[in-house]
Amino acid sequence: MPPEKPHWSHLLTEVVTSGLCTGCAGCVIACPHDVLRYNDTGGVYRPWKVDADGGPADCTHGVKGCTMCTRACPRFRDWETDADTFLFGRPRNEEEVAGVVADTLLVRATDPAVNAVGQDGGLVSAILCWALDNDRIDAALVSTLEGDGSTWKAVPAIARTRAEVLAAAGSRYTYSANTLAYADAVESGAERIALVGMSCQASVPPMMKARKTGKSARRLALTIGLLCSKTFDDAIFPELLEARYGLARADIAKMNIKGVMQIWMKDGEYHEIPLKEAHAWTREGCKSCPDFAAEHADISTGGIGAFSDWTLTLVRTDLGRDVVAAMLAAGLIETRPADEDPGAVALLHKLARVSRRRWPETAVPEPRRIPVAAG
Repeated sequence: MPPEKPHWSHLLTEVVTSGLCTGCAGCVIACPHDVLRYNDTGGVYRPWKVDADGGPADCTHGVKGCTMCTRACPRFRDWETDADTFLFGRPRNEEEVAGVVADTLLVRATDPAVNAVGQDGGLVSAILCWALDNDRIDAALVSTLEGDGSTWKAVPAIARTRAEVLAAAGSRYTYSANTLAYADAVESGAERIALVGMSCQASVPPMMKARKTGKSARRLALTIGLLCSKTFDDAIFPELLEARYGLARADIAKMNIKGVMQIWMKDGEYHEIPLKEAHAWTREGCKSCPDFAAEHADISTGGIGAFSDWTLTLVRTDLGRDVVAAMLAAGLIETRPADEDPGAVALLHKLARVSRRRWPETAVPEPRRIPVAAG
């Protein structure tokens, strides 16, 4: 009997409509036949297939043997074991609840200009600036705010210069599938592309490489993952922040989450919103995601510590170590041992366990193999 060649119809039933889909759009950028699209309206954040070539629920290209969409998906079947083995040469062990980590550090950028616009130490912006300046990448897939920023809708974007990196700095807590900027990056001539993305997106490059999606995988040269417990639907702005607190999105200057939702307004006012009040606007794609710690990035980063100007940083791969070492040697970053902020490390593992509890028992067992009850 010939081996199964899973394609769109399998992805649709096993991931997209089963509750496992995170909306990462890996399948969309991997599709060589341009039959997959992406819906980011009304809280959907999912891929869909055009009516032609088999209709919405099937794919004539898949029937003929194309499996690119399922290869790229970081939630399809044994995705975690495949990604771990590709990156680290082995599956994680039961103590590695936040994934395989080589070094855990507190890091911040030394450039005041980067720190001024960056979030929690400016590390991500510093890495991208260094990689562009040193000819390590041609472009980065990031998020920005659409238009003049007044809607606070996060959208995918390309950063090819230092100015574009700094313009995209800062955090958004609604979802942007940054991978969707890939086609524009390639069209602009980029061959070495960095991806900055939340946990689900950070698993796309190693999945594509482990399952051999060809040139689309080879172009993804560096992955920076953002620690992420959830993102929110855009409806949170009119339905919660404005309706309950009178905070118009056009008047918001900056947002952060540090146990509460922190909001700075353009007029200088500061507000805190309890996270439990925002829970109802949790994006559907986050509700089954087991990955808080961006476990398949080269470098995972997040501002969950006690020091607001330092980034908790998990260096995972040899490439990640090379980047950090080169930036340290150039004086572009400074580091501290993570155990100087034990609360941050404890919170990292706590939130990683909480996220792992989300993975459905009806799905493949690997993400639930890690003990999640303790700690």
